This record gives sequence, structure tokens and C-alpha cells, in this order.
Amino acid sequence: MPDSAAQPFDPYAETPSFWQKNSTLLWAITVGIATAVLTVLSFPPGDVPEFAYAFAAPAIFWAYERPRFKLFAFVLLAAQAVAWTILLGWLHHVTWLGLLLLGPFVGVWNGLWFLGAWWILPRMRGRQVPLRLLAMLGLAGLWVLIEWTRTWVLGGFPWLPLAASQWQRSAVLQIAAYTGAWGVSFVLVVFNLGFATWAHHALRESAPGLRRRPPEFMFALIILMFATMLPLSETFHRAGFAQPLARVAFVQPDIPQAVKWDPARGPAILDLLEKSTLDAAASYPDVILWPEATTPWAVRGDDQVRVWAEGLVRKAHVPLVLGSDAIEQVNQPGEKWFNAACVIDPASGLSPVYYAKRKLVQFGEYVPLRPLLGWLKKFVPIGDDDYSRGHAAVPLVVGLGDHALTLGPLICYEDTFPNLAREDTLAGADALVVLTNNAWFGEGGAAYQHAAHSVLRAVETRRPVLRCGNAGWSGWIDEFGGVRAVLTNDAGSVYFRGTQTVAVTRDARWIGRESYYVQHGDWFVAWCAVFAGLGWAAVATGRPPAGPAASADDTADPDDRGSPLAKKFDPH
Repeated sequence: MPDSAAQPFDPYAETPSFWQKNSTLLWAITVGIATAVLTVLSFPPGDVPEFAYAFAAPAIFWAYERPRFKLFAFVLLAAQAVAWTILLGWLHHVTWLGLLLLGPFVGVWNGLWFLGAWWILPRMRGRQVPLRLLAMLGLAGLWVLIEWTRTWVLGGFPWLPLAASQWQRSAVLQIAAYTGAWGVSFVLVVFNLGFATWAHHALRESAPGLRRRPPEFMFALIILMFATMLPLSETFHRAGFAQPLARVAFVQPDIPQAVKWDPARGPAILDLLEKSTLDAAASYPDVILWPEATTPWAVRGDDQVRVWAEGLVRKAHVPLVLGSDAIEQVNQPGEKWFNAACVIDPASGLSPVYYAKRKLVQFGEYVPLRPLLGWLKKFVPIGDDDYSRGHAAVPLVVGLGDHALTLGPLICYEDTFPNLAREDTLAGADALVVLTNNAWFGEGGAAYQHAAHSVLRAVETRRPVLRCGNAGWSGWIDEFGGVRAVLTNDAGSVYFRGTQTVAVTRDARWIGRESYYVQHGDWFVAWCAVFAGLGWAAVATGRPPAGPAASADDTADPDDRGSPLAKKFDPH
């Protein structure tokens, strides 16, 4: 029998379009793909950092339409998980399982911010302008807090904060000398919010004329202009302030990981290092740099290797700063190994003072939460907690004839931690030196992603940064984040074996002077926590305006599926 409740056939009824029938699915696919693609292209090795100003805009626009929470959460968390798995794709050279665990973890961690945007943004429509702007500051502060937590969760993996996307756009980076890189991320998120709000205002609320530029967009422009113009005079008026720091020779030995720790290949590695070092010395540098863990045996703790290294430095007649293992209490019950940085002087030999790495690599040099995660050793090449951790910044002093150069060493991925570079600067570093071994990660984007962090540290501390990698990226960065020299071969690749000597300068205005960030640390993170709290309060206590002054769209409850907004267009 026919259903008596069925509607009679109406031949004149409007046929729903494909978009209308599949709007939910199409919204989800479009926003998910756009968010993932924009996120990936914003960061190195991509060369379009401008996308960082809009990477979150599709999701913010969609949040204003208030899709169902489960759908929004699934799409955005999945998009970020995919994006970060792609960004960290170089990790597959070490372990596929590690990549498939770490990529989604970082993506979901960052993706939590989008859930906050889903909750806050639609509730602010139609409310007073100050409350809406406060909500923007709250969301930007929330982003910074999430990035900050990545410096310590599971031991810390602050790889690629949003600020790192701008490593080749020094103008917007200068605020980091005051706020740390957190301020750059904050500005980018504010602009994403302002841009997406403008787009939603213009496309979905049909506001004519000047009303197409809502207060949120103008506020974002003001924040961006303030951040870039505040240090403008100092940044672009540097003529006459450059002073020589040192002629630095970078030795890039390009020792493959497959042979690096093979004892049978040790003598050949020492021969390679000797030849490369003497070639570098022929260019009359003031100091020679080797990368992280260069020697196959410990320079400090193995007398034969120490004697060999000291003899090489005497032949070169140039001080050497190198990465190598250091062993304390050799062959005793309390024996300890450190991933270290040392100085060898032609006259006095190996300095008794050395730096021990403070931030060990999770699942590489130690296992965090070993009782819970120790099982990963079955699938991932994890060391047996062989290395001990250093606990302090230890400057390395290099004699340069009539004066000394004080270097603040950072080993491996330590330059991703802003507090470590800050501690080195407070300890008296004239420049920061990053010794790293990126040969683990092949010839993908890892070297460029890693170098982006050194740019941030240079701006934050107002100290030149010298980077020496096993296979690349090697070069130096000035106090304002300008990349002044990069070692490349004839084909323009940073992945090669060779040496190069460059003249490094420093800005006289920053000799012996500390930046505001170095003096005061992560004060801006604390303010971001305040902003986040005030943003939540604005949502919790504010009320949308009533009466004819507000449009139907502005006063509609975003949870009311029968509202004019929902009738106008329902993406659910």
C-alpha cells in the first residue's frame, strides 16, 4: 500500500543541485584538502611562506558555518595528521613506524587548536566588536600555548613552529627579538582569523561596500603592521655597524650513516677528516668547524683519538671546534657517555672544558616513558640509553690571536628549543654554533626545515649563528635572520662533501647587549595564556545584541538548525 504520509509528486518543485545534495561531503573534502595542502606548502622545503597567512582560513570559514562537531573534528585532525606526516616524511630514512607514529601525533596535537576555533567563532557572531577582537587574541594565544607545550611534551619536539614558515621573510621575524618566535606565530594566526572573517563576511553575509572589511580584518592588518614596523629602523639601517667576527671554515665530510659507526671504516673516516681539515686550513681561517659526532671514536676518553686530533690541529695551525663523544670515568662502574662539543687549540691541545648535549633525541638517544614505550625498541632503531644528559650551557672559548671568541654550542636539534639558545647567550656567547648530523634523514626537506630554526634563534638572541652539518645545511645567519652564506656544490645542492671558508661579521650595536627576549624569556607565552583565558571569558559572558540593529544572521543562535542562517545554507 502507498504511504499515506508521502508527499504528492510536484513536477514544478525545484530540483536540488549536486552541491545542495552533497554539501556536507563537499565542504569536508574541500576544507580537508585545502588545509593539508596549505599547511605543507607553508613550510620548507616549500617556497611559498605566504600560504602561512591563510593556511587555517578554510577551516575558520567553515567553523563560522558551525558544522557538526564530530565531522569538523575528524576532517581537521585528519588533515593535520596527513600534513605533518608529509612534512616529517624524511623520517622514513630512519624508521617508517616512527614516521607513522610521530607525524599523526604532532598533527593531531596542533589540530586541537581548530576545535577551539569551532567552539568560539560562531558564538561570537553579532556580538560587540571588543568581544570579537578579544576572541581573536584568545585563539591566537591558544595556538602559541599549543606550540609551547611541544617544547616539553614527551621530552619535547618543537619542530616547525608556525614562525619557521617565515625563515626567508626576515621583516616579519624581527618581533621575535622581543617576544620570541611565539610572537611571529601569534601574528600569523591573527591574520588567518582576520582574513577568514573578512571572507565569510563578504561571501556569506552579503555586506555591501566598506562593510566587506569587518573590524577583525582591520585589526589583523594593524597587528601585522605593528609587528613588522616596530623594529624596522634597526633592521634596515645597518650600514656601518658590521664588524668582523672571524673567518670560519666549515668542513662538511658527508659521512654516510651506514659506515659512520663501523669500526672497520674508522681509519678511512679519520683520513677523510684529516684531508678535509688541511684543505680548509689552506684558506687561512681563524677557526675550523666540524659537525656533530664527527669522529668514529671519542676524542675525550680515547687517548689515541685525542692524540691524533691534537696532531691534526697542530698541522693545520688553526683552532678546531668539533662534535664528538666524551666519556667520563672511562672503564669504571660510573662510566658516562655524552654527545659533546669540544675545542682543540694548536698550542694547548684539547680543552678540558666541553659542552654536553642537554636535549637528547627521543627514541634515538633515549626512550621517554620507558615502562610504557620501551616496546618500540622491537621496531625502531633505538639506543639503550647510552648517552647521559648535560645540564647547563657551557660556552666554548676559542683563541683568535689577540682576542677570544666565545661560542654558544647547540648540538643536533637543540636549536629548535629557544630556551637553550637563550641560556647560551646569557652565558656570554658572542655567536651560536650549531653542530648537527642530518645525514640520518636523506636529501629531502629535513636540512632546510632544521636551518629554519637557526634563523629564529638568531633573531631572538641577536647573535650570529654558525651551522655545520655532516652533509648540509652549513652556513651562517646574521643577527636579523638573514642567511648570509650557504655551502653548496656546483649543482647548487647543500648535500655534498667539501669545505668553504667565509668571513663572518656581527652588528656592533649588539656586541655585549642582550635582546629583550634574552633578558625576559617566555613572557609572551604567559600573556598568551592570559589572552586565551580572556577569549574564553568573552565567549562565556558575552551576549549577542538584540533588536533591529542586528541582522537576522548576526543574532541567530549557531546551534539553532531552524535559524535563518541554517535555512539560507546548511552545510551539515
